[in-house]
Amino acid sequence: MKAVLLIALKSAWARRLTLGITLAAIALASALLLAVERVRADARQGFAQSVSGVDLVVGARGGGVQLMLYAVFHAGSASHNMRYDSYRALAAHPAVAWAVPLSLGDSHRGFPVLGTTAAYFEHFRYGDRRALVFAAGRPFAGTVEGVFEAVIGSQVAAALGYRIGDRITLSHGMEELGPEHADKPFAIVGILAPTGTPVDRTVHVSLEAITAIHLDWAGGAPLPGLAIPAEQVRKFDLQPQEITALLIGLKRRTDVFRLQRHINGWREEPLTAVLPGVALDELWQAVATVERTLFAISAAVVAVGLAGLVATLLAGLDQRRRELAILRALGAGPGAIFLMLAAEGLLVTTLGTLLGCALLAAGLAALAPLAQTQFGIPLAWRMFSANEIALLLSIIATGLAASLLPGWRAWRMSLADGLIPRN
Repeated sequence: MKAVLLIALKSAWARRLTLGITLAAIALASALLLAVERVRADARQGFAQSVSGVDLVVGARGGGVQLMLYAVFHAGSASHNMRYDSYRALAAHPAVAWAVPLSLGDSHRGFPVLGTTAAYFEHFRYGDRRALVFAAGRPFAGTVEGVFEAVIGSQVAAALGYRIGDRITLSHGMEELGPEHADKPFAIVGILAPTGTPVDRTVHVSLEAITAIHLDWAGGAPLPGLAIPAEQVRKFDLQPQEITALLIGLKRRTDVFRLQRHINGWREEPLTAVLPGVALDELWQAVATVERTLFAISAAVVAVGLAGLVATLLAGLDQRRRELAILRALGAGPGAIFLMLAAEGLLVTTLGTLLGCALLAAGLAALAPLAQTQFGIPLAWRMFSANEIALLLSIIATGLAASLLPGWRAWRMSLADGLIPRN
């Protein structure tokens, strides 16, 4: 057995150029399959951890997925708002530990603007309950005196080159070229550290600021003949009448279903309360088809690489007929020949998968920062999961099975067929 394996190793080394190309193909295919599985798993984890520590998300009556899209991912728009009085009543509920209101609908150069309170920076969590951290500056004051202060996410700062003290204006609506509130500029007082979540793409201002910039607006357009200067807005009542959504944290998690039923039956106005984890799972299922398609394409690439291995071994048999016949003449039985061909295929497949793992590690080290900042996918090198180990073993097993065909053909060759030249 040892002699056969040694011969197989030396034979593979003698054909190292041809087998090296096949090995590279298997390595690239394996790295691609593992990368798709790693990105799929990490993307799902990052997607599910876009918001953490929130027990309920509340908004106007509607679908839970739509509520999560605009409340957490700031995508789309709410069909209706909820009353500010409902927020205050729910915040005062005995089971509620904290409540953070959200107001959406404006933008800045394509980035969404979120109106909220200073409690947002205290209670909002992402990932494994990680708190927001300021890379520079501080939270907005959340007072009438500091009404025109803004805190921006890391992507906003990087894309537009903003620094502390820069002044920006907001646009009405989510269109990048929408009408601007040019007469009421905001000063940037804080820049958040990267989180890999929609927070990075958001401009945060106070709820009072959202009211202030719309004092002289109605129906999505400025009121003709009315212009309230920025220095005069503090004379008005800036308490909002409506908000878009509400994040709630409970004192005890066991109260979540009871409070959810209470909110869904809210008498003052129709509201919907959803559990973030449940709604995020539903939202992820909506894109599961794309996930399965990418995995199928990667598996097909691996199959092509293994098919190349079979083709290489089969093509080499005609050139090795005399070599195999000599081995038979020296006493090697058909089983030994079969084992040698199978061992070559197993060796190339195993080395290819190991090289694929190395390529994956190098790719993660190079692309992890980009994936985190640009796509919010927290890629990081870690030990292989059970699914990834199963994929590696399946590639090796498939490679071994594919090499059985060349081994079977070699086993069928007779001694005379190898020694007698063919015309």
